[in-house]
Amino acid sequence: MPTVSTGFKKAVKQLSDKEKEAIILKAARRDGELYDLLAIELGELTPEEAYDQTAEKIHELMIGTTGRYLGRALTKSLRKSAKEIARFKRVTKDVKLETDLHLYLLRLIFDNFTGQFDSYYKAFYTATARLLQRTIQLIRKNLHEDYHLEYKDELDSFLEQIHSRNKPLSFDLPWEFEVE
Repeated sequence: MPTVSTGFKKAVKQLSDKEKEAIILKAARRDGELYDLLAIELGELTPEEAYDQTAEKIHELMIGTTGRYLGRALTKSLRKSAKEIARFKRVTKDVKLETDLHLYLLRLIFDNFTGQFDSYYKAFYTATARLLQRTIQLIRKNLHEDYHLEYKDELDSFLEQIHSRNKPLSFDLPWEFEVE
């Protein structure tokens, strides 16, 4: 991101309110992420509503997946879903809701697509394991220990399902979520 120079700040201060309004509206029309950020800042959209919208997009991406090679198509959908979660994080800065979106995506995968873990194309299996690892790190790093207990059973179930497959991973994944 570019840094804002002092000359730029002075130029913005000299603009009239009408000119500032026109610039903000023009920028919001061009950039959906900026529009969402402004909507949250202005109170038109709550973080929970943004969560619901993102969860709906993730659901559409994952459940609507079709293709000749389903494993490959699911991997693409998983990557797009991860990008939606990253966009949500940039807009809301809410770590708890971001974690809930990660868990929502993992629930969708483990409820509907575990059969694809056994396919020849192992990228979906690996991408799911990486998402699980990222979710565990996110919970450990950013959330209070009370949430660790809340998420432990579900994460242990996901870890058990990943480790029950006889497929190697290029990284270490814990066998269970350890609560400190």
